[in-house]
Amino acid sequence: MVAEVPAWAVRLRAERRNRLWSQKDMARRLVEAADDDVRARLPARESIVRRIKAYEAGHNQPDDPYRLLYARAFDLTEIELFEHRQSILGCDGDDEWNALELTRRAAATEVGKGTVDQLEATVDDLAVAYHETPPHELLVRVRRHLDHVSRLLDAKKTLTEHRRLLVAGGWLSLLAGTCLIDLRQFPAASARLRTAAHFAKETEHREIGAWCLETEAWQVLINGDYRRALTLSQAAQRLAPRGSSAYIQATAQEGRVWARLGAARETHDALNRVARLVAPLPDPDRPEHHYRYDPAKSDAYIATTLSWLGDSAAEPYARDVLLRQESDRPRRPRRILAARLDLALALLTADHPDEAAHITFTALTDQHLVPSHHWRVAEVVKAVEPCRVPESVELSEAYRELCRRVHQPL
Repeated sequence: MVAEVPAWAVRLRAERRNRLWSQKDMARRLVEAADDDVRARLPARESIVRRIKAYEAGHNQPDDPYRLLYARAFDLTEIELFEHRQSILGCDGDDEWNALELTRRAAATEVGKGTVDQLEATVDDLAVAYHETPPHELLVRVRRHLDHVSRLLDAKKTLTEHRRLLVAGGWLSLLAGTCLIDLRQFPAASARLRTAAHFAKETEHREIGAWCLETEAWQVLINGDYRRALTLSQAAQRLAPRGSSAYIQATAQEGRVWARLGAARETHDALNRVARLVAPLPDPDRPEHHYRYDPAKSDAYIATTLSWLGDSAAEPYARDVLLRQESDRPRRPRRILAARLDLALALLTADHPDEAAHITFTALTDQHLVPSHHWRVAEVVKAVEPCRVPESVELSEAYRELCRRVHQPL
């Protein structure tokens, strides 16, 4: 009987494939992760590749220094990497993955057009699911499909199929990076974005490349590095095909950054540019698709931008956006949550701290709140607490409980 491969070995292989690294790439990454004194003692690359093959086959578990090097290369702790965690191994979404695998097997060792067509459709489905699926759950599904792409790249295929697989891998890596930003796992998110950018360059896919820059701009913006966010959002516009979804999103992102910098003229200029770009757009077939710009999204971005700028027009505008979001069908919970936070901040500018506290409490207890929203909640809590309104007590207690659950500083 063939022995079952240990969970840690499956994890090593899955983490490597999720990043679309070959075993030779893995060897290089391990060497790069080593300190100078350790690197000097490592064997030749060919020997490290043999070790990697043995580890992934489960023949023996890595010992020092390889355990640490693996953890550094994957940006995980040793416990996360070598302790069995079923959810990480991608068991969720098996039906989705098995459908793709069955299509591939029907074509024997060849990839086949049908397999790539179905993979591309799945990528779109995952991008739509982003707005209503908790990021840790969606990440499991995305990792599963990245693993599938990695194995398909080893199969017989045409040049066209090879390029389409790389493009699909680029979109999946980008979506994985976005989920990781939502979870505030920034080093891992950066690694995913670098992979997506690499495949965008390999395939000359300017839109994926621009989305990578725009997504990184969002990452540094929520960390408060506004100048870096501005540079990245403008770089995304230069790279993106003009008028594309990535171009519009990067322009809107620039407007939000200018608002954070308190630059009113530049903020309104960016908003006007977005309005001109959006005006001729038809409604998309799937407006929930994260990488296809929905004209209705521009209203939500205006509300965010005006509230961040402290503009007096923010409160009525944000109130109207929230009302429309709540009445829309199908419901878009992530957009509703963001609209509540926009209105809360606008209400502070309008000197209505009691209502701001109430609305923020509603957002804080929403099941769709993700870690990347926490800083926006904190912003309102910090402003409301000195006002001593009755609603601020409940809000502050709820926020402190959230911080305790996620081990976040108050």
